[in-house]
Amino acid sequence: MINGLGVLGWGVGGIEAEAALLGQPIDLLTPDVVGLRLNGHLSEGVTATDMTLAVTELLRAHGVVGKFVEFFGPGLASMALPDRATIANMAPEYGATMGFFPVDEETLRYLRLSGRSDDLVARVEAYTKEQRLFRTEQTPDPEFTDVLELDLSGVQLSLAGPKRPQDRVLLSDVQASFASSLAGSKAERGFEVAAPARSTSVSIATDRGGADLRHGSVAIAAITSCTNTSNPSVMLAAGLIARNARARGLEAAPYVKTSLAPGSGVVTEYLRSADLLRPLAELGFDLVGYGCTTCIGNSGPLPDAVDAAILQGDLVVASVLSGNRNFEGRVHPQVKANYLASPPLVVAYALAGTVDIDLSNDALGVDQAGTPVFLRDIWPSDQEVADTLTATVTPSLYRERYANVASGNDAWNAIGADAGDAAASALYGWQQDSTYIQLPPFFEALAPEPGPIVPIRGARALAVLGDSVTTDHISPAGSIPADSPAASYLREHGVGPNDFNSFGSRRGNHEVMMRGTFANVRLKNALAGGKEGGYTTHQPSGAPLAIYDAAMRYQAEGVPLVVLAGQEYGTGSSRDWAAKGTMLLGVQAVVAQSYERIHRSNLVGMGVLPLQMVDGASVESLGLSGKESFSVEGLDDALQPRAAVTVVATGEDGSETRFGASVRIDTPIEVDYYRNGGILPTVLRQMIAG
Repeated sequence: MINGLGVLGWGVGGIEAEAALLGQPIDLLTPDVVGLRLNGHLSEGVTATDMTLAVTELLRAHGVVGKFVEFFGPGLASMALPDRATIANMAPEYGATMGFFPVDEETLRYLRLSGRSDDLVARVEAYTKEQRLFRTEQTPDPEFTDVLELDLSGVQLSLAGPKRPQDRVLLSDVQASFASSLAGSKAERGFEVAAPARSTSVSIATDRGGADLRHGSVAIAAITSCTNTSNPSVMLAAGLIARNARARGLEAAPYVKTSLAPGSGVVTEYLRSADLLRPLAELGFDLVGYGCTTCIGNSGPLPDAVDAAILQGDLVVASVLSGNRNFEGRVHPQVKANYLASPPLVVAYALAGTVDIDLSNDALGVDQAGTPVFLRDIWPSDQEVADTLTATVTPSLYRERYANVASGNDAWNAIGADAGDAAASALYGWQQDSTYIQLPPFFEALAPEPGPIVPIRGARALAVLGDSVTTDHISPAGSIPADSPAASYLREHGVGPNDFNSFGSRRGNHEVMMRGTFANVRLKNALAGGKEGGYTTHQPSGAPLAIYDAAMRYQAEGVPLVVLAGQEYGTGSSRDWAAKGTMLLGVQAVVAQSYERIHRSNLVGMGVLPLQMVDGASVESLGLSGKESFSVEGLDDALQPRAAVTVVATGEDGSETRFGASVRIDTPIEVDYYRNGGILPTVLRQMIAG
């Protein structure tokens, strides 16, 4: 978000961050800088979220992985700072290293609005002008590696989904798009529901009467803690829609799980000041907290009746959330179709109760007089949103709310008070019976000196995956499925299903996390015989196994592993366990068509070799089944960044398929990391030697 303020910053992986904390340098290749010229201004009723989804679609299609994106042009003049931050915060979704906005008068206005002192604002202005970093209408356009353009006046109300944030769908097209996804093949990111089953309906009882669940029913509607929910314009618009809907007697569909998780305590205060918390709560959008909730899989269980109906009818139900990420299996394991939307549209879909509707033309419901109510009837005008914002969002609000930000949480203070009995030690006291924190095995049997770099011989494929495999696919953060290897481990250690919690909460326990690696319920592994989830087939026995169980069997047999994948491998969050778990399963190399920046770096940081196919090759074009054994020739102590190697796939009949690959170790220091088996062994050896 800081890039929206003109503060240059970008994310590194957790493994890189650990290395930096231990004094390691991080080499960065000089990136290309793509300029996105913004022209015009948004039309009436179009939100910052709609603009952000349009930017995400445009930049992902162009390809900006590993690049900087800078926004410029006359359209900046009409963009509020929170709108810029909303775009900047979605850089991981459009693939860029960062999305940058220059400092201008709007930056100074926001600093004043958010309670910064006059001295600070004056210093920012003086410094940026002196350094020629302050943009005005007369500032010449910078020079860029490449330039794209977006006419803001052409942006329309939109959602993105049902599986990726770059798959933008106009509001008027959502119904048709969902129908197409329902029938589409899984290879084309569809759900492959056969024609006779598309009309399936399951009746349920709720505390507000009976209802029918169908394909497209909205099971979750979440205004969830992401940049959208720190943006006053869209949050106030959501509250105004809720107020207008309640005035017409509308209610959320009885089966929709609703929640409100603002991005900041300030949001709660200005919604309360505008008397908008009450109508939101009346629609079920009660305040649930301020941390990551539905957007990271912490949506909690669905009502029992809804959960049972989904299973009974094998229904493709939907979530609509105001987060940044809607990757498969991320929001909830039972919810297959997930759409990103602005907070006001989240409220609208909670009212409609389905994505199988055209909200640009179809009624949301009927009022007390039996008159149909359309979205356009309750959508606030831009002027009403602006007037409400001016009346409620003030500098004093920020100053008051943040005056005691470090001490104003009673629940947190109580935890601190109870910590008085903790041992006063510089070293953590590992508890053998803890199921949350365990000593990881990263340094076990670590020799004083690294061994030589050698070729990989006789490896087997643990998984053969397609395009856009995300870090959520590799290392899910949501709830722990009851039938998973991770659940079996927890049961063996006395943890009942009600206390399984989530993978994200147990990331301090490598035993849980390695069992959760490649365990996403929506993972599509070509070696799983058509079964969805964390499954594979052991080679050469042909035994179907959970991926964790297969990996342990391969380790016992002394067989190294590889993973084959398509384009954009490692998209999404910079989740270090996606690399740590991969290494602990015994994977020595990933062979993909292309990588997302941070996951590639994390793989190197854990001593896993990222190889990139060359000359347009793919698993499909090479005719690979994944049942072959794999060797990587050309690996030795003379290894250089981006070296060329040869991968040899030997089929069951002894035939060989040879193809070239580029070693995606991009800098000399990464060669050292790989030689040592990762960043942490490198640092430890340096500490011992020094």
